[in-house]
Amino acid sequence: MLTETLRVLLPAVITFAVGMAITPIISHYLYAYKAWKKRAGKQGLDGAEAREFNRLHAETEVRAPRMGGIVVWASVTLTILGIALAASLTESMLLQSLDYLSRSQTWIPLAALLVGAIAGLIDDILTIRPGGGGLPLSVRLSVVVVLATIVGWWFFSKLDVHTIAVPFWSPLDLGILIIPFFVLFSLALYASGVIDGIDGLSGGVFLSVFAGYTVIAFTQGQIGLAAFSASVVGGLLAFVWFNIPPARFYMSDTGTMALTLSLATIVFMTDSLGEGIGIAAFPLIGAMLVVTVASNVIQVVWKKLFKRKLFRVAPLHHHFEALGWPGYKVVMRYWVLSIVCTILGVIFALSASA
Repeated sequence: MLTETLRVLLPAVITFAVGMAITPIISHYLYAYKAWKKRAGKQGLDGAEAREFNRLHAETEVRAPRMGGIVVWASVTLTILGIALAASLTESMLLQSLDYLSRSQTWIPLAALLVGAIAGLIDDILTIRPGGGGLPLSVRLSVVVVLATIVGWWFFSKLDVHTIAVPFWSPLDLGILIIPFFVLFSLALYASGVIDGIDGLSGGVFLSVFAGYTVIAFTQGQIGLAAFSASVVGGLLAFVWFNIPPARFYMSDTGTMALTLSLATIVFMTDSLGEGIGIAAFPLIGAMLVVTVASNVIQVVWKKLFKRKLFRVAPLHHHFEALGWPGYKVVMRYWVLSIVCTILGVIFALSASA
């Protein structure tokens, strides 16, 4: 029998190996079918042309294919289902102990991962068509709302989750309001997907966030959930290997939707359900995602109030580019800050739930 530590770490290694193996195949087809935007340019949050962003990224937007996020969710899915299938067909104790597919801990985050992946993939396919603009934002938001409502209802009705852990205090009982709270949390996390804007940035930040929740789930005895989170880390490591500048492909919506929706379920499952403070710890662990969303919101509000922009371009990582920072410097500093914030968040989570 494997120790619990190996049950968590081995899936990460296997997923990384699977990701490295399938990436050349995925990359081949992405280039063969010219899966990149045919026309550069984006609109700002107010619908006007994002001139500063387009100045910075007019060439890079059409340089590499989209849909690189397939590497992450495909490697995770192949690993978790492959191990489960092999365990069901054999009597190997090793495979039995490695099998972390379970109704109680991994069905929900895996379902969220795959639904987000499919919705994002459809958006990417529509985007790469000549003149294509992808799925309307209203449709993408509707997917998030519907999925989050179903998952929120599952938490409330099937798992009896109706409270949010408050550090060093009594839990906050939301009752059925836990469902809309989860929907709002999922929407906010989905909005953080815009961090996929510079080569290597999104992969490195998501990597540290999922690693943080791997540690939290493990210390709370949620071994299956920890193994799933670690598996996502393995898939992200394979993705980042090919996404460092110059990126072979971009993560795009099929990756960011899959990761943010899956992450939302993991955050909630490491809260009162796991007798932890997964939600309260998120502002620290996911600090760079929070900053990304906050900078967009602040930019919109600032323009409404003062009729001018606070940042040269939002979200914040593009503001630093506009100031003259090379993309790789922004990425590396975001990685460092994300790792530090994750460590602080994990320390906070472990201290508050001790």
